Amino acid sequence: MRVLGIDPGFDRLGLAILEGDPSKPTLVWSTCVQPPKGEQNERLACVFKAVSEALAEYSPDLLALETLFFSTNKKTAISVAEARGAILAAAGTHGILVKEIAPGQVKLAVTGYGASDKRAVALMIPKLVSLPEKKRLDDELDAIAVGIAALSNRYPQG
Repeated sequence: MRVLGIDPGFDRLGLAILEGDPSKPTLVWSTCVQPPKGEQNERLACVFKAVSEALAEYSPDLLALETLFFSTNKKTAISVAEARGAILAAAGTHGILVKEIAPGQVKLAVTGYGASDKRAVALMIPKLVSLPEKKRLDDELDAIAVGIAALSNRYPQG
């Protein structure tokens, strides 16, 4: 199975393609997209375009999307919700199955503990998948973690 894992964001969008066996997934590609500052519609168009391009280039079987974590900052939550809308629109345009995964489920799949912190998740990822040498932002690592969680949960296709 091939999965597009996404850490949704308005300022930074993590994307990762993983495939293979849940016990030893393979990272095919990952990136962090940073929409240019500016008009909201242009930023959301950038999110839509990035997801659409990843879907077209890598033809995953499943899009795994981390569910929205509500923080005290309502403005941030609304922006992330809007980015999720752009992501879901891209998925709908490409006719791909979407599975949403809660942050606790991602942490559990990667570290074995559902209340792990970001640092524990980041430290565990290179133990689960081979990462090509490059600097990665948290959002990219989070997208890889979402992909790992989707593969480990063996979500059905179709």
